[in-house]
Amino acid sequence: MKIPKRIQPLVDEGLIDDVLRQLMSGKEATVYVVRCGEDIRCAKVYKEANQRSFKKAVAYQEGRTVKNSRQARAMEKGTRYGRKMQEDVWQSAEVDALYRLAAAGVRVPTPYICFEGVLLMDLVTDATGNAAPRLNDVELTEALALDYHAQLLHQVVLMLCAGVIHGDLSEYNILVDDKGPVIIDLPQAIDAAGNTSAGAMLERDVDNLMNFFSPFAPQLAGTKYGKEIWLLFQAGLLTPETVLTGRVAVDKRPADVGAVMREIEIARIEQADEERRLSQYDN
Repeated sequence: MKIPKRIQPLVDEGLIDDVLRQLMSGKEATVYVVRCGEDIRCAKVYKEANQRSFKKAVAYQEGRTVKNSRQARAMEKGTRYGRKMQEDVWQSAEVDALYRLAAAGVRVPTPYICFEGVLLMDLVTDATGNAAPRLNDVELTEALALDYHAQLLHQVVLMLCAGVIHGDLSEYNILVDDKGPVIIDLPQAIDAAGNTSAGAMLERDVDNLMNFFSPFAPQLAGTKYGKEIWLLFQAGLLTPETVLTGRVAVDKRPADVGAVMREIEIARIEQADEERRLSQYDN
C-alpha cells in the first residue's frame, strides 16, 4: 500500500521497509502492519490532539513530569510549544509504560522506538501468525472467561506493583494470542502514586473486566476485586503473589465527623498562612 505521510520519516531513516496494510483505527491512533527487514511489526501513528476523541486527557496527565520548568510553564500556558510538549509527553507515556511493564512481567507488546509521533512495536499474533483478535471478538465459554479474567487480574496486580494503572482497560484494548490476554493501548497510563484519581481509575478498569466477563461467568458479577486490590496496595500489602477473594469487608463504624471538620479547619488555617506569606513577597 501507499506509505502514509506520517510513516515516511521512519522509512527514510531505514526503520521501516514497507507498509503492508492498515490494521485498525482507534480513538487516539491508527495502527499499520509493517515490515522491518525480515520482521513483521506494527506502527502506531498517534492522531493529533484535535483529531483524538479521547476527551479526558487532563485527568490522565496529572502526576506526569517533563524535562524542565520551561516546558512545564509552556504546557500550563497552552502555548504552541507547550501543546507540542503535551503531545510528546502523551506519546512517550506509552513507550515508558511498555518498557516498565515488560520488565515487570506484564504481557504487553515489546516497543522498539517512538519517532516523529509513530510508535514501532511488536505485532501480537495468534497461533497461525495472523494479527491477534481483540478480546471482544473472541468466543468465550464459562471456563475460558474465568481463566482470562484471572489472568487479567494478575496482570493488573503486576502493573500496580510496578506503579502503573492502565486507566482505560476494557475488552477493546486487550488482544488474545495463543497464550492468553495481552494488554495494549497505554498512552493514558497513570502513575499510581502521583495521580489523585488513581484508585478510582484502578477500580473502573477492574469493574470493566467484571462487566465483560460476568455474562459468561455469572459468579463474577458483583465482585469487588478492584476495591480489594487498591486497599491492599494502599496498605503496602499487595504483591504479585497476593491471593485475591473479590470481597471487601464493609466498615460499619460511624463516620468521625469531628475529625473531618478538624482536618478542614487545619487546611483552612494553613491556606490562610500561605496566602499571608505570599502577600508579604508581593508588598
